[in-house]
Amino acid sequence: MNIKMSSLAAVLGAALPLLAHAEERLSVYAWAEYLPETVLQAFTKESGIAVDYASFDSNEALYAKLKLLQSSGAKESYDVIFPSSYMLSKMAREDMLLPLDKSKLPHFSSLEPALLNRDFDKDNTYSMPYAFGSTAIAVNRDELPEAIVRGWGDLWRNDFAGQLMLTDDIRENFQMALLSQGLDANSEKPEDIAAAYEKLQTLQPNVLLYNSDNPRMPYITGETNIGLLWSDQAYKTQQDGLNLDYVYPQEGAIFWVDSAAIPANAKAPDAAHRFLDYLMRPEVAAQIITELGLAVPNQQAKALLPKDIAEHPVLFPAASEVENGHFQHDLSDEVLAVYEGYWIKLRTQ
Repeated sequence: MNIKMSSLAAVLGAALPLLAHAEERLSVYAWAEYLPETVLQAFTKESGIAVDYASFDSNEALYAKLKLLQSSGAKESYDVIFPSSYMLSKMAREDMLLPLDKSKLPHFSSLEPALLNRDFDKDNTYSMPYAFGSTAIAVNRDELPEAIVRGWGDLWRNDFAGQLMLTDDIRENFQMALLSQGLDANSEKPEDIAAAYEKLQTLQPNVLLYNSDNPRMPYITGETNIGLLWSDQAYKTQQDGLNLDYVYPQEGAIFWVDSAAIPANAKAPDAAHRFLDYLMRPEVAAQIITELGLAVPNQQAKALLPKDIAEHPVLFPAASEVENGHFQHDLSDEVLAVYEGYWIKLRTQ
């Protein structure tokens, strides 16, 4: 997501009256703007469990922090994390996650069957799908009314020099470059990865900035008018009144699934299960969709949504767009290392 901003201070500050009375604590590590303050407060009020919320801006940052804490035997730990599918699979392989106890998750049955039992976590041994969405091209039509943008390759046009905002995400940037050349979005071939790197090098004159911390803000402030954006961020920007066009590229958009999981070294696994089940309640999931614009894969929640949200093409794309799209697949550590090596070279040029 695919991570994703009300500030952490705002989240915690708004919850302070509740936290003061809470006896248990739950440590959550998630993308920014990923859990509504109202949901955190309501959970604390009902359960008496205080939620400490910290945010990361990439799957790689999440992995590095969790790996450090687990390998060093540090006292600090997280109880709930939200990795994307490819990183979840990597963490599971490395025994970094606790298997879920489904007996403690009675609302698991409310989840969308199409996103269960996927290749990245068979039988959902370690994860609960929390959100799904896409990465596509955003265009501010007030500033670029005549710009014709149909595919990933259009971002390389000279008339976009110094204007693009890209997500600060290895996989998404390389997938964009691979797709623009008609290559497999999840290619493990060294020659394809090298070709994508060379293609990204030629894009650099058009790149203004990379942002995965709060990627919709540059559009709102007018710093940029075209680039990559996540579907939830695009939806919120549209709701804020910006005339933002969200273009599903003809080569296919990038689709992602973010899941909730419990680290192997979690100090409050029972509270973590209670929190996950709370998030799966249809009325809570509907609240998350409405407030944050996250497409939560909860079939019972969707029935509670207003028609304009339930049928919004950015949040819930047409079946044809999903069919034409490309879900992020897990890659081996060896292949990921190749991608990461090229990414470091690209970003340090």
